[in-house]
Amino acid sequence: PGTGTGTGTGTGTGTGTGAGAGHATLVRLMWAYLLGATLPALALGILVAVARRRITLVTVVGESMRPAYLAGDRVLVRRARLGELSRGQVVVVEEPGRSGSWVTPPPRGPASRHRWMIKRVAALPGDVRPDTWLPPNSGPPGPRVPAGRFVVLGDNAARSFDSRQLGYVPDDRLLGVVLRRVGQR
Repeated sequence: PGTGTGTGTGTGTGTGTGAGAGHATLVRLMWAYLLGATLPALALGILVAVARRRITLVTVVGESMRPAYLAGDRVLVRRARLGELSRGQVVVVEEPGRSGSWVTPPPRGPASRHRWMIKRVAALPGDVRPDTWLPPNSGPPGPRVPAGRFVVLGDNAARSFDSRQLGYVPDDRLLGVVLRRVGQR
């Protein structure tokens, strides 16, 4: 009788009863758990991140939109561009500096880093220029609201700082459209 060593390959099926079979079952269970618990959590996290980029909360300050919105009201705002606006919609725009003009770069990033005003859209690019609402130095002369600009007014004219004082609002100062009130602070 001889002795020897060798190598080989083989295929087969069967049920394992050794340590390898237990390990394989454990690995399958671990993957099932990870996929079952982690994927929904990951998907929810991605959804929240996307929603936070498109939707934000803003607190109303002042009396310019009274009686529709009161100081301390919190409103849900969907970020929007000028082309998505309609006359009569309530929007949130960046508050200009003390001089009444915007001297800082347009807002980018989180809404909490800026001061905002809540107003109602009165006129959009191409609309007839509302001369009685705008100050004489409000921008280019002409019968129409220029491209890239719009007119906003507060519902409470006596307490509102809006296009009657500012003139046209540049489109890059728009945060978005108010979706709804979500309560008071």
